[in-house]
This record gives sequence, C-alpha cells and structure tokens, in this order.
Amino acid sequence: MSLGSIDRTPPPFFRQGPSALTKFALFSALAVFLMAADTRFQMTQPLRAAVATALLPAQRALMAPVDLMADAGDHVQGLRAARSAEAAARAELARLSLRAAQVERLGDENARLRALLDLKPALAVKAISAQVMYEAADPYSRKLFIDRGAANGVVAGSPVVNELGVVGQVTRVYPLTSIVTLLSDRDAAIPVYNARSQQRSAAFGGVEGGMELRFMAGNADVQAGDVLTTSGVDGIYPPGLSVGRVTRVDRRADTGFARVVVTPSVKLDSVRHLLVLEPIGRQLPAPPAPEPVPDKPGKASKGPKP
Repeated sequence: MSLGSIDRTPPPFFRQGPSALTKFALFSALAVFLMAADTRFQMTQPLRAAVATALLPAQRALMAPVDLMADAGDHVQGLRAARSAEAAARAELARLSLRAAQVERLGDENARLRALLDLKPALAVKAISAQVMYEAADPYSRKLFIDRGAANGVVAGSPVVNELGVVGQVTRVYPLTSIVTLLSDRDAAIPVYNARSQQRSAAFGGVEGGMELRFMAGNADVQAGDVLTTSGVDGIYPPGLSVGRVTRVDRRADTGFARVVVTPSVKLDSVRHLLVLEPIGRQLPAPPAPEPVPDKPGKASKGPKP
C-alpha cells in the first residue's frame, strides 16, 4: 500500500470545532436569555407543569415505601402512647375511686355528726358561669370584665373562682357586665386559713404579681410551702377554697414583723372561664333587731324636746 493512499484526516473524535471559550460564551448567553425570557414571559411554565404532571405518579410510587414506613412508625408509637395513657388512666381511676369512697364515707360521717350535734347543714353555694371579655386598660390595676351582670343575678362582692381556686371578687356590677378585681390587685384583700398551722390571717395583693400576708409576727408559725385556703369568716368566700401557697418568708431582725410572699393558686394572666359565686352572707339569716332598753323604775322618761 502506498503512503499516498492513507487517509490523513483526523477521526471524528479529534475533529476541532469552535473553541472552548466560544462555546462557553454561547451557552452562557443562551442561559441568560432563557432565564430572562422565563422570568419575563413564563415560557417554561407549561413545560414545568407538564413534567411535574408526568413525574407525579413516579414520585408517588417512590414515596409510597417511605410513607408506609412512616405510617408504621407512627402507628407503633401511637399504640405505645395509647397503652401508656390507658395504664395511667386506670391508675388514676383507681385512685379517684378510692378517694370518692373516702369522700362519701366522710360525707356520711359529717352528716351523722351534724345531726348528733344538732348543727345546720352546710350552705349550698349558687354559681353563675361567666367568660372573660377583656382586661382593664389601667396598667396599675388588675381587673377583668366578664359577660355577666345584674341581669344574670351577679351582685357586688361576689367571689369569683375557677377550677384551680379563687380568682378575685366582683367589685362593680353593670346590667350586662361586671368588673372583677383579681387577687393580685393592690386593693385586693382576702382572709385566709393556713392548713398546716391552722392560723387565720389576711392576704393583700399588689406584691410581686401576687400577694403577701401583712402584720405577721416575726415568730409566727408560717413557712414556705404552706397552703392557704379561704377561712369563710368574712361572710363572702365559702370556706376551703384554694387561695395560694407561701413561697418566701423574710424574718427581719430590725422589725417585729415578717414579710410573707404568697403565690396565687390560679394563673391570673391566663384566666378565661369563671364561676361567680353568691356571697354566703346572703344565705345567712338577718341578725335580730336590738331589743329596746326598758326605762328604770323611779325615773321619769324624758319627753321630746320642744
């Protein structure tokens, strides 16, 4: 074979085309054009929608095992949580059943003792459900407006409670609304009873967002953790309602009094639903009228002045 018959042209793999810089500039310009056109005219939106629609069955098919595993894990966790909740509910039911039996037994015993001592039965407290409308705009007072008023039977001085304890007292009544002064208000006061030491005192509001026991002697039997309830001696609050818990006792040597800080049982900033109770003083009989003092014999009664 002669050398002149050999094909000296480079194979297709080695053929030289446009330079790399030219290709880079061309494709960069094309990419910028397509991005600008897509932003301006939404040219690729139909194409994207078609691709997304076509790939949706494949995506769902690929996600099916993942969703199945996730659902199986959630089912197992939910089953475990349900079994734990069932066990806790059964334990709580057993505890409440025992407590209910004890309460029933104590109630029967209390009724027998009252009958034995010829005491009057405990007063039944009437309650009116209410909802908080809004809080007073005064930043220096803690008052709430509720949606019950004189038309619903609310009277001034009525105690206001919820499921946790005493919230405050109705201080002003309108035909359809009322104002409730919270226990943390600086003008609020409530007689309390220490369940541990069985001592009565008075709690006043306006101290560190809570209350304090004023006029307590420095050597008074009060300590942190004591539970305070209503004493019922004021004729307003029924006895035994939860008021708060003693959180700090400062016994100062320079004064004869102790500073006792009380945290209310109710979170007063998150109150929404309330019960307005009838003051127990309205259920008590009126005090008898004083009897006239008879004139002493031998002394003439003084007649009216002319």
